[in-house]
Amino acid sequence: MKLVENWKRVVSISLSFWMQVIGLLILIIPEAWYAITGRDYDPRLAWTLGVFFLLAGILGRVFQQGDSKWREWLRIIAVAIIGLALAFVLTSYAHARGPTERETLQVAVPHIAKEEGKRNVAYRDIVGVWTICYGSTRGVYAGLIMSDELCLDLLRNEVAEYRHGLHRYFTPVTISTRLTPERDAAYTSTAFNCGIGAIGKSTAVRRLNAGNIAGGCEALTWWNKAGGRVIRGLVNRRAREKALCMQGLR
Repeated sequence: MKLVENWKRVVSISLSFWMQVIGLLILIIPEAWYAITGRDYDPRLAWTLGVFFLLAGILGRVFQQGDSKWREWLRIIAVAIIGLALAFVLTSYAHARGPTERETLQVAVPHIAKEEGKRNVAYRDIVGVWTICYGSTRGVYAGLIMSDELCLDLLRNEVAEYRHGLHRYFTPVTISTRLTPERDAAYTSTAFNCGIGAIGKSTAVRRLNAGNIAGGCEALTWWNKAGGRVIRGLVNRRAREKALCMQGLR
């Protein structure tokens, strides 16, 4: 095996070579970024762009390379511009459809875990219901023990269910234009604590659906009572949920 005789020219102006290089980088760099910083990204965007450039490289193999380096580089730049335009369209679409479940859970799960607290051994709550982990009551019985990992998986699944249930009360416009991952997490957290139906039919949701985002966030703080009296712990929790809800709102 040896290099082709004109490998320098191939590297300098080959459309197929550079499209495959760009496609490979698009697939690798986000993973490296996540490994280094711990910050996630939209895998669908990276995957779509990576495949686009790899396909452009494959198609580029059937075209005869010209003698003009300028012409070949103009072709390479043109394909790259199309790829950037595709990225812009996909990003705009992602914003228009609202936050994904994954994006919301990345905010909601650690927030709710901190608010609820965790107990790995089953216990009776204030009203005598067997409870475990982060407040889960499904199928819990005396003596049940769950690991930290199982507790976190259980919380993630239940938060996803609460989010899905609450979204039935949001209008399509609210979901597509008024929810951020943080705001979605704030409403989900309140519903997790107070119930889907209660929050879904609340003033907080009605205001948000009407376009009054700040008013909706403020109305979350009204859910601070238990047994007909204001509870300091709930006042503080609702204040934190309001702050989460207001993030990014000017």
